[in-house]
Amino acid sequence: MGRAYQNRKESMAKTSDAKAKVYSKYGREIYVCAKSGGVEPDGNLTLRGLIEKAKKDQVPSHVIEKALDKAKGGAGEDFAVARYEGFGPGSCMVIIDCLTDNPNRTFGDVRACFTKTKTKIGTQGSVSHMFDHSIILAFKHDDEEAVLEALMMADVDVTDIENEKGVITVFAPNTEYAKAKTALVENFGEIDFEVDEIQFLAQNTTPISADDLPMFEKFLDMLNDLDDVQNVFHNAEL
Repeated sequence: MGRAYQNRKESMAKTSDAKAKVYSKYGREIYVCAKSGGVEPDGNLTLRGLIEKAKKDQVPSHVIEKALDKAKGGAGEDFAVARYEGFGPGSCMVIIDCLTDNPNRTFGDVRACFTKTKTKIGTQGSVSHMFDHSIILAFKHDDEEAVLEALMMADVDVTDIENEKGVITVFAPNTEYAKAKTALVENFGEIDFEVDEIQFLAQNTTPISADDLPMFEKFLDMLNDLDDVQNVFHNAEL
């Protein structure tokens, strides 16, 4: 599924070390998604994909239901999306996505991760132009041409498509998520997506030296320990 995706997958493994944190982050993301786009998964494809992903990561049903009930009630925390960019250890580029009810606190916490690892937080747009904000949809199928044709007929702007060992992986701009997923389901029925995500994929990678690796791992650990941090994207080649 490409080196950039593999790098992202490896960084996610650290986030998943503590189950309680994973549950909390999924709960927050499901709550925000349901509150903004509707609590019914059939009418909110992003929510549907998020719930399916949470189940695959073994998030208990009661965590998911609690987040949905909270969104139905309309009350609760008022979370906002916050995105920070900068240069991490080894001069790698980093994008940090957060959901926060206190932007000042979150900015301070994220900035401290950079400061304590002698790296630099940047301004908005300082590194994001070197990433593609993409959807990744991967599922078992053996006919790449049929998948591509279905997407093209639905006017989906496909940026790349891969076929590896019977798994088709579709890449497209993040704005094409609903259109692409609808086209695939309408043409191929209910699909058990192995990957159903929106990510920042680096256009190129930065090798991390053995000397910089311990600090890079410390940097990721510090970010992933922050409750407000939802996702960390980077272009480091480990």
